[in-house]
Amino acid sequence: MKHRSRPSTSIEESLLREAEQVRRQAERLPPGEDRDLLLEDRDFLLKKARDAAHIDEWLTSPGLQPPG
Repeated sequence: MKHRSRPSTSIEESLLREAEQVRRQAERLPPGEDRDLLLEDRDFLLKKARDAAHIDEWLTSPGLQPPG
């Protein structure tokens, strides 16, 4: 059996960090299609971070019941 350790950061934190990096990249570009695409990527990452936070909240809620 393999021993797996937990990552030092949550998926949410990783996504937020990556979104911030993408935002900084976009700021260095002039207005245009490349910048717009990076900002769309950032928005996608932020949505995934929100989704991860909601899933984590649900999984750690005291009312969560195991599957039937």
